[in-house]
Amino acid sequence: MRLLLRWLISAAAVAAAAYFVPGIRLEGGITDLLVVALVLGLVNALVRPLLKMLACGLIVLTLGVFLLVINAVMLLVAAWLSRELGIGFFVDGFGPAFVGSIVISLVSFLLSVILPDGDDD
Repeated sequence: MRLLLRWLISAAAVAAAAYFVPGIRLEGGITDLLVVALVLGLVNALVRPLLKMLACGLIVLTLGVFLLVINAVMLLVAAWLSRELGIGFFVDGFGPAFVGSIVISLVSFLLSVILPDGDDD
């Protein structure tokens, strides 16, 4: 149940980024949004740890600010993979990806705080 909730929170965060950030758009319905959220989750689970390991020096040197750049790159990779899968999710460059990754992070955090996850034991 928790995995499903995290997936829906991610989908809502991607929808917010597509709505609020110029240069990020999703052409399709709810199914496409759910696929994009799944792709973004997979990219974050598989590629992000490798990038963090390779960039650990820059992350320490910038006191963690470089993680924002890594998040933007993950959004660009997810957009590319989504297009390869035939989903109309577009990010028009690094600037929109950077702002979009911040929006996605904030919305995900806020929804995670607001919505219960069922692990209150």
